[in-house]
Amino acid sequence: MKKVHLIAIGGSAMHNLALALHEKGFAVTGSDDEINEPSKSRLSAAGILPEQIGWFPDKIKGDLSAIILGMHAREDNPELIRARQMGLKIFSYPEYIFEETKNKERIVIGGSHGKTTITAMILHVMNYLNIETDYLVGAQLEGFTTMVRLSNTAKYAVIEGDEYLASALDKRPKFHLYKPNIAILSGIAWDHINVFPTFENYVLQFKKFISLIEPNGSLVYCSEDKVLKEICNPANNSKIYFTPYAVPKHEIEDGVTFLIVDEKRVPLLIFGNHNLMNLNGARLVCNKVGISNPQFYEAIQSFKGAAKRLELVFKNETFSFFKDFAHSPSKLKATTDAVRQQFPKRKIVACMELHTFSSLNEEFLAQYKDSMNLADEAIVYFNPHTIAHKKLKEITPEQVHSCFNRKDLKVFTKSSEVTDYLKSKKWKNSVLLMMSSGNFDGVDFKILANELIL
Repeated sequence: MKKVHLIAIGGSAMHNLALALHEKGFAVTGSDDEINEPSKSRLSAAGILPEQIGWFPDKIKGDLSAIILGMHAREDNPELIRARQMGLKIFSYPEYIFEETKNKERIVIGGSHGKTTITAMILHVMNYLNIETDYLVGAQLEGFTTMVRLSNTAKYAVIEGDEYLASALDKRPKFHLYKPNIAILSGIAWDHINVFPTFENYVLQFKKFISLIEPNGSLVYCSEDKVLKEICNPANNSKIYFTPYAVPKHEIEDGVTFLIVDEKRVPLLIFGNHNLMNLNGARLVCNKVGISNPQFYEAIQSFKGAAKRLELVFKNETFSFFKDFAHSPSKLKATTDAVRQQFPKRKIVACMELHTFSSLNEEFLAQYKDSMNLADEAIVYFNPHTIAHKKLKEITPEQVHSCFNRKDLKVFTKSSEVTDYLKSKKWKNSVLLMMSSGNFDGVDFKILANELIL
């Protein structure tokens, strides 16, 4: 039995990896200085929740086959120091995912946006067709018990490839570690400026990713992205096969989007050009593992979307409420545009939270110019305490207002002010779109929806 220890076991990806390894039959231990829900309950149910909170160097023993280091753990972590002193093998979690999937056909989904949705689409179709696969995905998906699966039997591994750094010891972007046989890139929009200080440096990470695709492998890429169209050049890499994709032919009728395939209509539960591009990319990836177009179209009709990706919170005959993970300028535009196209006769109220390191950075704010202009009404929220916690320079509501370049923009610094304002409005023939990588400081959207329609 393999014995593994996870330093910083409580994180979203790390606790799911722990559950996957436990399910595979490994002896799993771990530590963390903070374990919140749902990680705590899920680890407890599996019998691998640490008995005490904190770091305990005596847990690091010579019989461990691997130490897996989470991004939350720092270089001065007492357990990490002990492991290095003992000369034990230390992996970042993406490095260990590769270790467990190196003999499988690896399908890696990369890009600044759409990664989770494309990964979810591929997994949905493979699950629908009873094709066994291992996976790593960045959200909890309907029909899947964990966000990570590792087995001895699956031929394939579907991996969401994040470009953020692997660990405190390993400064490589996560998606550089997976060495795909089949890869897809959805688009490039500057992000993670605390790690990649210039756009050119950020793009360089994607060029490196392309160079790491296995010989005779495939790259599916969005040809509607100008940067990808430039760097996905067969002349620069003759060892892999390039396949472009774009928005497929479709039409919208009575709030439902239909794909037009061989003059037939395929109804979808999702909508928006961005989602349709994601779908087309997922289809081409599925083709490369032997899934036919008819099989794909049959399966994708029941796909509802990944969690917090244009996820429907509430709807009635005259009002719809969506939540979305959008937080970068390009994501705000794409998501708002999707809602605008789906509901052309309704008033669109878009509300976003500045929450990430990049979005709260004074120098990056200018990137948000015109990003919310497609909405009839736009609201921006940020919490000054979050800025202080991230040790960033203070920003003001006036700065935010100026950077978004919209005169009627409303800017709030208390989440209660946001919800009070929303509750003061009439919502007949309207759509509310709440966008954030956070949660507006704990706002319960289902409760909010009920309060809006009272």
